[in-house]
Amino acid sequence: MRRTNNNAYIALAIVSIFWGTTYLASRIGVRHMHGITLAGIRQLMAGILLIGFFLLRGYRLPEKMVLSKLFVIGALMLCGGNGLLTWAVKYIPSGLAAIIAATIPIWITIASYFLVQRTRFSWQLIAGMIIGFAGVAGIFYNYLSSLFNPQFQFGILIAFGSCIFWSLGSILTAKWALNVNYLFGAGFQMLFSGVIMVGIATLALGEEIHVATFTLELWESLLYLILVGSVFAYSAYVFALNNLPPAQAAIYAYINPIVAVFLGWMILHERLTWLMGFCSLVTIGGVYLVNNAISKQRAAMKAST
Repeated sequence: MRRTNNNAYIALAIVSIFWGTTYLASRIGVRHMHGITLAGIRQLMAGILLIGFFLLRGYRLPEKMVLSKLFVIGALMLCGGNGLLTWAVKYIPSGLAAIIAATIPIWITIASYFLVQRTRFSWQLIAGMIIGFAGVAGIFYNYLSSLFNPQFQFGILIAFGSCIFWSLGSILTAKWALNVNYLFGAGFQMLFSGVIMVGIATLALGEEIHVATFTLELWESLLYLILVGSVFAYSAYVFALNNLPPAQAAIYAYINPIVAVFLGWMILHERLTWLMGFCSLVTIGGVYLVNNAISKQRAAMKAST
């Protein structure tokens, strides 16, 4: 048991650091390719690798009903969530995208209230939501001139849209509780979403995918996102989620933005001021209050049953 916990903490550390680096890899990748195409290839290849791994180990294909639900979850979380966010970093700094993505627990709370159960809005929960969004609003002070740029506005819009889609997919994942190995199921989510996004990119956006034209930088971005971001880090996340309390597993959400902001500043020379750093910490603090309030409610519900 002790060894399992130690491995779970190592897995959590991997998620906390490496998922934060994927914003940098995506920002580099969209220099050479449309964000939807980049996310589509990433998810498609990662899905093939994961599914192939489990099939070689003797796993059988899930039932049609399970596959249909995995399709819906993949479309919401990976197409709407990851796809839109990858597209967004074409127009906004990777660090800013990571801070916006850090508000996902708040969006999950709001969506859950209307779709699952009436969450009790305690003062801590309300304060956390206000503080979290206030932190994001404060960061925009450094981008006042950019707010008049239509492309920047579009990037912000689809970044927030990605949070909503990811939240909806997360709620369905918890609600349906599919009887399938988490990683095996994730492989199908990646495969389905990859097919959808590549199809959208080629048929609707007119993107032409010619592997021979891929630059070294694009290959590095793609391979990093596929192997490290999707296969390695996601596997670690699933392991941590199944071996640690939810409140501890959620720690990655506080560290990812810090990693992304720092790397964006150090490598891509993205803007970083004291105000941005402070507002980023304010946002993360608000998200912590929300997660903590939800954890307390869950603990109280379990104790009463």
